[in-house]
Amino acid sequence: MIAVIDYGVGNLFSLAASLKYTGAESVVTADERVISRADSVILPGVGAFADAREKLVSTGLVPVLDRHVRAGKPLLGICLGMQLLFERSYEYGEHEGLGYIKGEVRPIAPDLKERLKVPHMGWNSLKFVRQSPLYKYLEQGEYVYFVHSYYGTGCAESTTAVSGYGGIDITASVECGNVFGTQFHPEKSGAAGLKILRAFGELGG
Repeated sequence: MIAVIDYGVGNLFSLAASLKYTGAESVVTADERVISRADSVILPGVGAFADAREKLVSTGLVPVLDRHVRAGKPLLGICLGMQLLFERSYEYGEHEGLGYIKGEVRPIAPDLKERLKVPHMGWNSLKFVRQSPLYKYLEQGEYVYFVHSYYGTGCAESTTAVSGYGGIDITASVECGNVFGTQFHPEKSGAAGLKILRAFGELGG
């Protein structure tokens, strides 16, 4: 069973619908007992890092996630949920992350070598830089859907895929042990996204 964390931040309906389509058993919950029993956990997120971090702390779910990760069970962060996995973010100040992924979250705009719009929004292709079980059903170059103004940096050792934008490589996904993150939204990425969610669901089987 996959527990989708409900802490007041994230498009939970479309994610739950996508998981159901793949045949995975899932539940949207903030119940510590349910999350603790789950085989896998998904941490979604949209909005500002500091606000999401504060909401996650206020729910008391950070220790629950820590125990889940220490137990070796799969955890997937999506979009802002992925950014929360990092050590810190510099979105409107400096804010501490969960620290599961080495690196920092920084604004895209100052790093762009070409004048493109921020946020990085819409469909972009994936370039795999190392093997990942999340991509077992995908081909190199498949397109997924992004919407973000900040991205993971200093995380080369954990990066599994990138997407080119404005002359730089945007960190598209990361992986460290049983912790996974996608900067893009699998639940908004059509058939490719469903394949990713299917692969993640199989990790906790």
